[in-house]
Amino acid sequence: MRKLYFLVPGTDGKFACGGLWAELKALELAKQVCSADVVTYRQREPDKLFLDDLLQTKNQDEQIFVISWGFDVPKLSAKLTGCNLVYHAHTAGYGFSLPASIPIITVSRNSMGYWGQKSPNSLIYYLPNQISDEFHNYHQERDIDVLVLARKSSEYLIKQLVPDLQQRCNVFVVNSYIDDMPGLFNRAKIYLYDSAEYWAQRGVSEGFGLQPLEALACGCHVFSSVNGGLSDYLDPGFNCYKIAAYSQEFDIQRILKVLANWQPFLPETLLSEYRAPNIIAKLQFILDEINVFFDSQNNQVHLINELTQMRLAQLKFKSIVSKINKKYFLK
Repeated sequence: MRKLYFLVPGTDGKFACGGLWAELKALELAKQVCSADVVTYRQREPDKLFLDDLLQTKNQDEQIFVISWGFDVPKLSAKLTGCNLVYHAHTAGYGFSLPASIPIITVSRNSMGYWGQKSPNSLIYYLPNQISDEFHNYHQERDIDVLVLARKSSEYLIKQLVPDLQQRCNVFVVNSYIDDMPGLFNRAKIYLYDSAEYWAQRGVSEGFGLQPLEALACGCHVFSSVNGGLSDYLDPGFNCYKIAAYSQEFDIQRILKVLANWQPFLPETLLSEYRAPNIIAKLQFILDEINVFFDSQNNQVHLINELTQMRLAQLKFKSIVSKINKKYFLK
C-alpha cells in the first residue's frame, strides 16, 4: 500500500474553509487504512511537508499524491506528470479535464455523475464526506426557533425571508466563525440553508453540503435548496423541506407549521452512510484497487480512446454520414 500525500495550499489563514476541513478529515480517516500525511504547496508551514521539497526525493512510485483544490488541479496535475495521482473531487463544474491515468474519488453521487460523463474511461469512486460523531442530538431544550448561517445564503433568504420570520419567532443569524457547531445546532429547532444562488454565481456546484446533514444529525428540521451534492441525501417532504418554494408566503406558512408541531428529527438510518465505519471500509477497498491499478499501469497496451472534443466531433461526423447513407443510399 503506497503512502498517501494529501495536497492542500495551506492549512490556516486564507485557506481555512469547509473544503479544507473536509479534506483534513479524509486524511485522518485514511491514516486508519495506510500511511498518510498532509503536504502544503503554496505556503510553507512549521512541521508540515512542502511539495517542492518532497519532489526532490526519489521514491515517487511508492507514494500517491491526492489533489483536491479545484482551481489548482490543472496546474498541479501538469506539475506532477509521471507521479501517481488521485483527484479527490468535491465541487464539480470547474471545466478542466483529466487523463484516464488519474483515478477520481468523488464526495457525492452528484459529482460522480459529472465525472462519469466527463471522464468515462477513468476509475471513478464514491466516498462521502464524514459526519463526525459529535454531531448528534443532545436531547436538551432549544432556545432558537430558526437558525441561519449568513455565508452562502441567498439574497432572498437574508433580505426577505429572515426579516419576515423575525416578526413571528426567534431567529438567530450567524455572521462569523463558530467553534461549536454541534452545540449551536442543538440549540435550534429549524435550520435554513439556501446555497443555489451562491454557487450559480461562481459557476460551480455545491460539492457536498455538510451543514444541512450535520443539522439533521443534531435533530434540526431543515429547509434547504437541493442543488449539487445536497441532492445526494436530501429528500424534500421526507427528511427535509425545499426552501424558496415559489413564494415567501408559502415558505413562512410551512416554517411556522413545523415550529407549531416541532419534534426532533430522528435521522440515524440516513446518517450511517456518512459515519466513519462505513467510510473507512469503503476507503480500504478503493485504495486497494487504486494500488493495483498503479502496479499494472505500465503493462497496459490497448488503451481506450479518450472522449476529447476532437473525438466527439469525429463521432458526430460519423453519425451524420451514417444517417445520410441510410436515407439516400441504402434504400
